[in-house]
Amino acid sequence: MNFDKHRTLRLILGDQLNINHTWFKKVDESVSYLMMEVRSETDYASHHIQKVIGFFAAMQHFAKELQEQGHQVIYMFLNDETNFHRFDKNCLYWIERNNFTKFEYQLPDEHRVDEHLKLFVSKLNIPNAVYDSEHFYSSRLELNALFESPKSMVMETFYRYMRKKHNVLMDEDNKPLNGKWNFDQDNRKKIPKSHKIISPLVFSNNLIHVETEIRQSKIVAIGNVDSEHFMWPINRAQSLLLLDFFAQHCLRYFGSFQDAMVPNEWSIYHSRLSFSLNLKLLSPREVVDKVIEVYSQQQAEIEYHQVEGFVRQIIGWREYMRGIYWLNMPNFAQLNFFNHTGKLPSWFWSGETKMTCLNSAIRQSLDFAYAHHIQRLMITGNFALLAGVHPDEVDEWYLGIYIDAIEWVEITNTRGMSQFADGGIVGTKPYVSSAAYINKMSSYCTNCHYNPSLKTGESACPFNSLYWNFFQKNESLLANNPRLGMMYAVWKKMNPSVKKEILNQAEYYLNHINEL
Repeated sequence: MNFDKHRTLRLILGDQLNINHTWFKKVDESVSYLMMEVRSETDYASHHIQKVIGFFAAMQHFAKELQEQGHQVIYMFLNDETNFHRFDKNCLYWIERNNFTKFEYQLPDEHRVDEHLKLFVSKLNIPNAVYDSEHFYSSRLELNALFESPKSMVMETFYRYMRKKHNVLMDEDNKPLNGKWNFDQDNRKKIPKSHKIISPLVFSNNLIHVETEIRQSKIVAIGNVDSEHFMWPINRAQSLLLLDFFAQHCLRYFGSFQDAMVPNEWSIYHSRLSFSLNLKLLSPREVVDKVIEVYSQQQAEIEYHQVEGFVRQIIGWREYMRGIYWLNMPNFAQLNFFNHTGKLPSWFWSGETKMTCLNSAIRQSLDFAYAHHIQRLMITGNFALLAGVHPDEVDEWYLGIYIDAIEWVEITNTRGMSQFADGGIVGTKPYVSSAAYINKMSSYCTNCHYNPSLKTGESACPFNSLYWNFFQKNESLLANNPRLGMMYAVWKKMNPSVKKEILNQAEYYLNHINEL
């Protein structure tokens, strides 16, 4: 290295692997980039082993790519003797060791890391600067600037604002293409038995060396992995291949079947780009542009609602959740609207339950570190909410088990959308259902131990009695919600003896929750 008088150290976090960032436009010998594998990031939750391997492998590839471009890179491996396993201590070590005269970093996406680095630079005796990550469509506080009050911050309004601002799926008169903003009603189809699902694109990365490093460090991890044939993209080239595969082969079915669930089909037509996006190997803009480009070329084969449904998830929901996160943290992480105190059933860590839907969704999560949004919302999340599990427990599980789970996007979806622990900041009502919805949108119920049509009895599906128990228990909090009036009307009309049987059934299931 060329140690001159004015040298800058730049920190790159594990989810800041954006090779198109302004930082990397030119090679500057006076600038060194620091990347590190640290226990502070592996140990704050019990992460899926595929998640830890995926992050470290992607970081190592990115460091190598920077070096091949001529940039100076300092890379700290997990087992390096000089690794203090904290961002601040490692940065200070290299600043003092190499006499760096300036420190720079990009805005972190997690509040925890943001506060950590703010405190660190406040104590530094050298100049420092912070840069935008140049990834998102919107800024951290753009959501707050758009709305006059928190109650008006509905996603649909934000989504339309984003479409207009960035001219996405708009016509020449600045109106939404095809006359409507949202085609969600067309995106709720169950997959027919005769339909043959396309096999997903997976990779075969040999990452035994990364797993060995992790195992030797005795990091506590969950889930399963074949590190000799690691299936997730670990660099930009593979991420672009996955994007192209989705656009060319899956997009035409995505919207219609995005809510559908099938046992032993873990991917269906979902893009599985969230891991690459959240590490910034891909940008949301290039993902949206690619999808729209393929649609414009293949309009005879791809219906518009397939595209709009996907774009809404990226430019609408993903950006909206980030805005909600930065507007409400750190208090959001303490919200518990229903004052739930329960523990997750033990089978959430094994999948060993007689409920086929939960067995399938959890085992899939353990095997692939992935489940699509309806599996997360209406299977695992739905059950946790009906069972009265403390949102801290649910947060920890979701943050750990999914490869794409980073707090800024996980906690808003889990504590907000899934558990309604925020009391309505994210969603206008709790997303709960009985077995009827699960049976409608999946084939889980076909060979299940429990009967989806029964509310009481030994073979009654637990979702049914827990559903009505939830509404009975939380009537004082939910009865005035205009979106739940019909449910309470149905409940009030039930025969008192029937209601008592249902509540007794729910109590029995809750008392024997680990045996379900």
